[in-house]
Amino acid sequence: MLKTKDIVDEKNKILRTVSKEVTFPMSKEDLNTIDLMIEYLTNSQIEEKAEKYDLRPGMGLAAIQLGIPKRYLTIVHEVDDGIFDNYVIVNPKIVSSSLEKIYVEDGEGCLSINRETCGIVPRYARITVEGYDTEGRKIQIRAREELAIAFQHEIDHLNGILFIDHIDKNNPYKDKDKYRPI
Repeated sequence: MLKTKDIVDEKNKILRTVSKEVTFPMSKEDLNTIDLMIEYLTNSQIEEKAEKYDLRPGMGLAAIQLGIPKRYLTIVHEVDDGIFDNYVIVNPKIVSSSLEKIYVEDGEGCLSINRETCGIVPRYARITVEGYDTEGRKIQIRAREELAIAFQHEIDHLNGILFIDHIDKNNPYKDKDKYRPI
């Protein structure tokens, strides 16, 4: 079982690595890692399990956050109380996005950033992501609102970008009125 301590902290330079494309078939090790990522994310969003196993709540993880510089990510999205949709995408690319931009009103968070951060992270309200499933079949995912933000956040990780990089250092709430809070 993955623990919070297994997730790479922002001080580790590996998070700034641009991850490499995955070739198919995927290794057993990578497939196992994906299962562990989904288990962590699911348990971290269930309060009793998060407390029992001391897990920081999270919705997404990119392989690089476990020190693996490969282009795959998982998102576990709670669609209803205790009901989750799992997304696994390999070699993801954003192929279209809305003109409208949004931001998380309470502030974006990250399992690799263990400190308070303030500021606006502008994200597209709707995106389409293309990539592959773990078998190497092409897939396309249309995401909006919170899910779209999660995909953009995790794809940034694969490119060595942290959400704090999007916050204007001199004016953290710059252009707040141009975007819709969610």
